[in-house]
Amino acid sequence: MKNGAGGESEQALLEALKEGSREAFTVIYEKYWYDLYLTAFRRLKKKEVAEELVQDVFVKLWENRQVLHVQQLENYLFRAIKYSVIDYIRAELVQNRYLDYHKAFVSLQDTQTEETVAYHNLQLLLEQGLITLPPKSQEIFRLSRMESWSTHKIALHFSLSDKAVEYHLTRSLKVLRLYLKELVVSLLWLLQA
Repeated sequence: MKNGAGGESEQALLEALKEGSREAFTVIYEKYWYDLYLTAFRRLKKKEVAEELVQDVFVKLWENRQVLHVQQLENYLFRAIKYSVIDYIRAELVQNRYLDYHKAFVSLQDTQTEETVAYHNLQLLLEQGLITLPPKSQEIFRLSRMESWSTHKIALHFSLSDKAVEYHLTRSLKVLRLYLKELVVSLLWLLQA
């Protein structure tokens, strides 16, 4: 129905469709739906999606029947299904990118949460170990390791020599290593029991 008498009947169908003829719509639907479906299915390989896209094309055809300026119905319908397929693929790509981003973000958050918990647990253990030190050694250790003060600045702050500060730090590190080592050994022993 492309040229001659066929072209005239296509124009008559379009005119009847514009006037709201359900019979004209049914004729158009029955003539083109399967070829449109095959076009969409070949590109997408998804039966339900292809059917849905074809239905959308016909719904839009019906809804916009009065304002459409269609010269060749077949070209119009195949262009419509082509763009519907393209839009679907684009939307799927965007959705997949979003899902990939979301998975990566959630994974990163999970890792960060685990690291944060581990960091806080280590801080608690360190604080428990620090309590075993004399008060001045605790302060010197905190200023050096947690506040990033230099040995010289700590020495000036406490009116001590640099060597005295180094002595406190060395002693603190030995005590903390021993404390944490004993704690780890105890935990391993409990886990094996």
